[in-house]
Amino acid sequence: MTYEVLRDLGNRVAEQYGLVFTLPEALQAIYTKFGIDLPSGNGDGTWRLPIPARFVIDRAGIIRAVDADPDYTRRPEPAQTVAILRRLSAAP
Repeated sequence: MTYEVLRDLGNRVAEQYGLVFTLPEALQAIYTKFGIDLPSGNGDGTWRLPIPARFVIDRAGIIRAVDADPDYTRRPEPAQTVAILRRLSAAP
């Protein structure tokens, strides 16, 4: 299977979908203590993170599956994504 994967520097696309939140100050301090420089990683100086989400869009631009949860500990399972892609590739 071949498909495109989006990398969203600065969370610009995630922002358009309403899938961004700012890390609370208490967590910013913890990230900093562990040497995680999120503002530099974001490339925009912010402490914003995207909500984990999966959008499967077919070649015609139709969204075939979506999964988003503000609880970052609940992420889309890769196996589910693969199953969706296999179903789409098998469809006439």
